[in-house]
Amino acid sequence: MTPNSIAVVGAAESTRMGTVPELGQVALHADAALNALADCQLSPAAIDGLATAGHDPAEIAHYLGLEPAWTDGTSVGGCSFITHVRHAAAAIEAGLCSTVLITHGESGRSGHRTHRPLFPSQFSQQFEVPFGATIPPTKFTLPALRFMKDCNVSEEQLAMVAVVQREWAALHPRATAREPVTVADVLGSRMIAYPFRKLMCCLVSDGGGALVLTSAERANDFPTRPVYVRGTGEAVESPAITWMEDFTTSRAFRASGKAAFAEAGISHADVDHLMIYDAFAHVPLYGLQDLGFVERGEAGAFVAEGHTRPGGRLPMNTNGGGLSYMHSGMYGMYALQEGVRQMRGTSPAQVDGAEVSVVHGVGGMFSAAATVVLTNVA
Repeated sequence: MTPNSIAVVGAAESTRMGTVPELGQVALHADAALNALADCQLSPAAIDGLATAGHDPAEIAHYLGLEPAWTDGTSVGGCSFITHVRHAAAAIEAGLCSTVLITHGESGRSGHRTHRPLFPSQFSQQFEVPFGATIPPTKFTLPALRFMKDCNVSEEQLAMVAVVQREWAALHPRATAREPVTVADVLGSRMIAYPFRKLMCCLVSDGGGALVLTSAERANDFPTRPVYVRGTGEAVESPAITWMEDFTTSRAFRASGKAAFAEAGISHADVDHLMIYDAFAHVPLYGLQDLGFVERGEAGAFVAEGHTRPGGRLPMNTNGGGLSYMHSGMYGMYALQEGVRQMRGTSPAQVDGAEVSVVHGVGGMFSAAATVVLTNVA
């Protein structure tokens, strides 16, 4: 992809998030999609490309009355929508379509859905589930404990990830959890699966989000401030977390991040804003190290010292993340939404003067990763 050749011109979340029992999964997709189209003043008839994950694209297209010339149903977990930005950019640049709608909707709390993401894998069902590694908190424990031991992360530092992100969530009126918490609060919350306490685990929410992408040449035809896609990357590693190459680092994180930075032609010093998918409190620490923002063994102290909190030198997860903002099950769309808001200058937790945002996501239990570099500078 040519840097800055594609722009996000529409972006919106579902009208309500959190607990939305009256809407099923398809309706959450549609609600977010119509909001994103209204954001950039487009009708559904203008869409000729569609991407979604965890749901049949044909059903979404039918429900919205779309006849797309290009579709993408790539579903690799929560980072799928970040991957879709990359695929949509390539499709537009190749002339396969001109205007792509990326949708997400998930009834994670209310359970009104007929489709689920394609997890767990057959390998995980055969070699992990019989031994008690069944749900994400029980699967992430092994790498998290090895990471804490080898990368000098204390339980207090792990808890600080949740504390700092709650500070950001307090600035967002739409965030689910906005009350301040302390390290003691986090460590005193109910144990889920060691070392994860309840406040170290993501929320379970209903909601949706959608993006509209088109060529940069058309970006000024829309009422919204264009956000340009400067660089992208994607990668996969292992379908089972116990088969990771190294429990203390994600090969997929490293590969997708390296590709995105290289394509964007940026250095870490150029990054003003960072979103790292945080299904659990340890994942942003992996991201900080594997994307190269800090050296190995420095991530825990980096967060604990306040560098990612409001006023810090690397604002991270400024919506509060999956721990405090919302987490419908596949969170990547909401990380993208906040990246777009920051580049538009419309976030309730706006970073002054931000020109480059990096959005990075995980899929499954470190089985996939995707990275997008966004900018407001053409």
